[in-house]
This record gives sequence, structure tokens and C-alpha cells, in this order.
Amino acid sequence: MNKIFKENSSYRALFLSIALSAIGYGLYKGVFDNYLFETVGMGQFGKGVTEFFRESAGLLLVFILALLYRFSASQIFKIGGLLMLVGMFMQSIVPPSRVLVTLAILVYSTGEHIQLGMKQTLTLDYAKEGRSGLALGWQNSVGQIGNLVGYILVVPVFLVASTTVYRSFFVAATALIGLSFLAALKLRSDAKSHATQRRFYFRRKFSKYYMLELFYGARKQVFFTFGPYVLVLFYGARAEVVSGLFAVSALACFLLSPLVGKLVDRIGYKPVMIGDTLILVVVCFFYGFAHRLFPMKIAFVVCCVNYVLDSVISLAAMAANVYVKDLSENGDEMRATISTGVSVNHLVTILVALFGGWIWSTLGIETLFILSAVLGLCNSAYAATIKVPKKVGV
Repeated sequence: MNKIFKENSSYRALFLSIALSAIGYGLYKGVFDNYLFETVGMGQFGKGVTEFFRESAGLLLVFILALLYRFSASQIFKIGGLLMLVGMFMQSIVPPSRVLVTLAILVYSTGEHIQLGMKQTLTLDYAKEGRSGLALGWQNSVGQIGNLVGYILVVPVFLVASTTVYRSFFVAATALIGLSFLAALKLRSDAKSHATQRRFYFRRKFSKYYMLELFYGARKQVFFTFGPYVLVLFYGARAEVVSGLFAVSALACFLLSPLVGKLVDRIGYKPVMIGDTLILVVVCFFYGFAHRLFPMKIAFVVCCVNYVLDSVISLAAMAANVYVKDLSENGDEMRATISTGVSVNHLVTILVALFGGWIWSTLGIETLFILSAVLGLCNSAYAATIKVPKKVGV
């Protein structure tokens, strides 16, 4: 690590904070979909409404950072950690009311989205010259392993306990996020989030990237919001099964992420962007129609396999960032464009979250995943129009 990070930097405190909050999130996410359905009594449309408010934090992120422009990256990271702590604490004490649970989700998600960009800013600030990519890779690995630990811890508890332990997981997650916040208090950095990251940054040459983000955000949200809920509500999956599936997905992404990155480097971002959404069509077909093609037990297994496969092909989203890098004149423009892309992405995800539940409840899950497949095809068709800049060889 000393070869990657500056000697007197606070990277250890940053990584400890990320790891603790990631374990807490794994405990929380591993049981939360079952909690919403079994305890809160939330159906398809209700789930969509909660996701609308959760994703709203991402859409508002650029305005939140504008309000915090006087603060350093480490101070903003701490503010995000405090909001995450408040949100998880609310989740552990509020009664299972749809309104109160959704409010707790919004508070936690706001803190989570605030920390999202600051993790990268701090990691780059602490990294030695020429080690930025490797530093970011280690940061991502720490978060993935933390989530994996949280998901795994859920499984044995639910194998021997009843559903009344939901609140215990929220309390444990609150404690871990509290420790994460204490670790974050040790962070030292004068790094600022770049001025262009605190406002929308639009350039005509990035218009195709913005459109790709719209398509990707829409198709991603269908699986993120309703993928696990199909398993819980339609197939009756228990919390330990869902958490185990999340663990498998996290492990697969941890192992395959470098390979996907190498594939982008080897064959280029355009073929990857086209290919991953073509695979998505197959995934959506089986996710929406498995129960009509197979007996319910086999259909459930097919959906689980396809959920993991969707998580893996989602890694191809990094290809769009490489595309932005190719078009950007400098690093600041690249970061500002990607930051705007995040907000553009969330603009459509909140709409999909809201209307996706209505589509499922009125037209069925088949229609919902057909829509996701169509969005994937649109993404592929649009990616095919990209003109790849010619590289000048030496």
C-alpha cells in the first residue's frame, strides 16, 4: 500500500470507513426487500415509490454539492457519513409505516450519494503520482468485500431465526455505520471537489454519452428495483436466499470486473456497449417469462442465475466512461462530464422506479421486463452510431 498511497495521507482511515459502512449496507440490503414486503406490507407500486425517493437523492446531488462548495472533500465525506448514520438509525427505530420507512430511506440515500463522489476525490488525492487507477481499484475492492461480508452474515441468522430479527440487522448496521463515521473523523485533506463538478456540464460532443446514460439508467433501474422484489413477492424467496444471491453477485463482480476492464481495452468500448445490452435481451426474456416456460422451482433458479448475469454485464458500464475519456480534452472535463452523466442517469431512474411498479401491478412482470429489453436494444442501436476516434500509432 505504501507504494500506492502517499506516506502521510489518511487512506487507512478512508478504507476503514468504507469497509465498515459497506458491511453495514450488506446487512441492511440483504434483508430490506423482504422487510418491505413481509413487515411493511409494500407491494409492487409501493416499492417503486420508495425507489423514486431513494433515487431522487442522486438527481439532487449536483445541487447539494453546490451548497457545500466551501467545504473540502473530507468534510463533505463526513457530512455524508453523518446523514447515512441518521438515516439508518431512523430505520432501526421507526415503526413499519410506509411513509416513515421511505423517509429513512431518503435520508440514508442522500448521505450515500454525497459520499459517492468524495470517495473518488479523496482516493485520488491520497494516491501517489501514476497510481491513481490502482488506488481506485483498491477502493472498489474494499467496498465489494465489505458488502460481501454483510450479505454472508445474513444467511446463517435467518436459517435459525424468524423474520422478527429484521430490526436487529438495522441496529447492527447503525452501529457499523456509526463506527464508519468515527473512522471518517480522522480523515485529513484539503482537496476540493472541482468547480465543474458542482454544476451541470454540457458539451455537444458528449450528447451521445448523455443519451447512453439515459438508456442505461432506465434499464438498470428495472433490475435494481424489481429484480430482487420479483424473487421475494412472486417466488416467495426468504431473506437468507436473497442475501445469499447478493453475495454471489458481489463475488462475481469482484472477480470479473478486471476481466471486463481488460476486454474494454482489448476490443474497444463500442463493441462492449453493443454486446452487453444484446445479452441483456436474453436475460430479460428469461426473467420475465421463466414462470411460463418452466415449473416454478426451476423458474426461480433460472431467475437467480439471470440476476447474477445481469450484475456481471452491468460492469460493462465502465465502457461509457472510457468513451468519455477518449472525447475529453483533460481530466477535469472528463470528471465533470461523468458527474453530469450521473445526474442524467438518475433523471430517468426515478421515473422508471415510479412507473415500473404500476406497469408490473397492472400489466404483469412480462411487460416490465419486455420494456427493459427494448431499452437495451435502443441502447445497442444508439451505441452502434458512435464514431470511435482513430488512434495515432508510433
